[in-house]
Amino acid sequence: MRKLPFTIAAVAMFVFVGNAFADPADDLIEKNKCHSCHTATTTKKGPSWADVAKKYKGDAAAEAKLVDMLKTGGADDHKKIAASDADLKAVVQKVLASK
Repeated sequence: MRKLPFTIAAVAMFVFVGNAFADPADDLIEKNKCHSCHTATTTKKGPSWADVAKKYKGDAAAEAKLVDMLKTGGADDHKKIAASDADLKAVVQKVLASK
């Protein structure tokens, strides 16, 4: 019986600590509601991240192109994302790593 309170406390700690270590890319994706237009593997309003990764595979300039597109909205009328270059780069790297 004495172990139960400690077990509950440990589980609660891991739940709250997990949020503190969230990936900046995930935070930015959530904040900007990217999932309303994109998913990991299926086309919605916008292309899936896997399709974007496939399109830019082997393109050395892909990261810079996509960061610029997120900053400016690009030719596809994409929503402009207000964030640091480092955070946008993290999002792009996550997208380009999609399969």
